Amino acid sequence: MIEFGHLSHVGLRRELNEDTYYGDATLGLWLVADGMGGHDSGEVASALARDTVVREVRAGRSLKEAIRQADEEIIRQSRRRQQGMPMGTTLVAARVQSSGRFEIAWVGDSRAYLWDGRLRQVSSDHSYVQELVDRGKLTPEQARSHPQRNVVTKALGVGESGQLEVETVAGELRPGMQILLCSDGLTEDVDDASIARVLAQKDISAQEGVDHLIAAALDGGGSDNITVVLLRRS
Repeated sequence: MIEFGHLSHVGLRRELNEDTYYGDATLGLWLVADGMGGHDSGEVASALARDTVVREVRAGRSLKEAIRQADEEIIRQSRRRQQGMPMGTTLVAARVQSSGRFEIAWVGDSRAYLWDGRLRQVSSDHSYVQELVDRGKLTPEQARSHPQRNVVTKALGVGESGQLEVETVAGELRPGMQILLCSDGLTEDVDDASIARVLAQKDISAQEGVDHLIAAALDGGGSDNITVVLLRRS
């Protein structure tokens, strides 16, 4: 059985929430998308990604195929809108089978974490600072305060049609384990140690865990839209 909680908050410095999310235990699908593009474009892109991925997964497509189809849909809609800046979105999604097998797929810097008694980031940011970290030019601590830490190198809707690369990881979600999906509005203002302290609490529900994480991000400054989806296998 999967218990899950979810919440999205505009944060303290933005007027519009361009994040969106989805969760359905029956379908076994959860996702977070963080839109970009200015005006209402980011909000449109993240919603298009959500709706397309849900539709394609329901139709029997794999998670990777569904995300690629969402990329194509955003590109088509962006061309129809004929605005100067293309709209795009990051996306992180998880599928969990009744057996407990899971697959996580992502594009951009929205993250997936796995809790199995300790916290592990299982996604790798598609971002400029992550590339610097990978090349040994920055430490992870330096990356957290780098002025270009929000520059993503990959997103849905902003590249050439048919060229999107989607990363995936797979594993087994055993009883007591948790998967956290979040936009960078959480990780911008809450460090991994603080996230781990919340997920380690065994006497709170998944929704209470989400509420604590959102509150921590707001206490940390609420510098961006904040979206958190937490699922736990009982």
